[in-house]
Amino acid sequence: MSDLVVLIGVVVAAAAAIGMLAMLLVRSLAIYQQDKLATAAKTDLAEMFIFIDPKVLFKYSVGALVVVPAVLLLLLDNPLVAGVSGVVVAFMPRYLLNYTKKRRTELFEKQLPDALLMVSGGMRAGASLMVALESMVKEQKPPLAQEFDLMLREQRLGVDFDSALSNMEKRMPLPDFVLLVAAMRITREVGGNFAEILESLSHTLSRKHEMEGKIKALTAQGKLQGIVMALLPVFLLGILTMMEPEAMAPLYNTLYGWGVLLVVSIMITIGYLGIRKIVNIDV
Repeated sequence: MSDLVVLIGVVVAAAAAIGMLAMLLVRSLAIYQQDKLATAAKTDLAEMFIFIDPKVLFKYSVGALVVVPAVLLLLLDNPLVAGVSGVVVAFMPRYLLNYTKKRRTELFEKQLPDALLMVSGGMRAGASLMVALESMVKEQKPPLAQEFDLMLREQRLGVDFDSALSNMEKRMPLPDFVLLVAAMRITREVGGNFAEILESLSHTLSRKHEMEGKIKALTAQGKLQGIVMALLPVFLLGILTMMEPEAMAPLYNTLYGWGVLLVVSIMITIGYLGIRKIVNIDV
């Protein structure tokens, strides 16, 4: 009897030790992942002039990852919906960050031709490049004004012009802006009528954006067809559930039904992404 008690005590102690080690390992991995994600998010947010503590955002994301699936599971009593919501919540912060960054770069591209015309006009009026850039920054709105203002601030702190341009090019690695940076460097090295070059570049970028707008208008129908194709099965599923709830109940309450919903969701997603890939034409 005493041997059995000793054996049980040893097993309990070993299980407790393994549990403690597992908890410490999970905690260490969570802290490492938090620091890694916080560093990456801090860099991305700082590039967009959004100054928020990434660790706070990470805590909110983890809280939402736990709370949202649990609430949906209690309300709907459907593990599939809860699992899908957990996946959506897990990827939502990165998606929102990438979406915000994309929208900011698109707005920067739209502002660039008008900004180049303003700089060109200032230089034709007799102002130097730096003075024309400062005037343009005062007249323009973010994000273009923020980026050029940061470049001018770097120069005031002693950074040379090429380094400030390189830093700005790293923050905005856009083909239009890379073309502008190359033109500015070549003009500073070999000389030339920089105001005329800026005006010509502005007209070129304007025509490029106009053609991109026409392409988006022509492919809008295909994008709408992709959205309709993805939402039509969901709409029919809702209608059939309202009309025949008993016949559709196994689809929501059985393991086979959850599997069917999962396969259908994956196929709809693949079809939608395929259509978006076809109609997404890059100029």
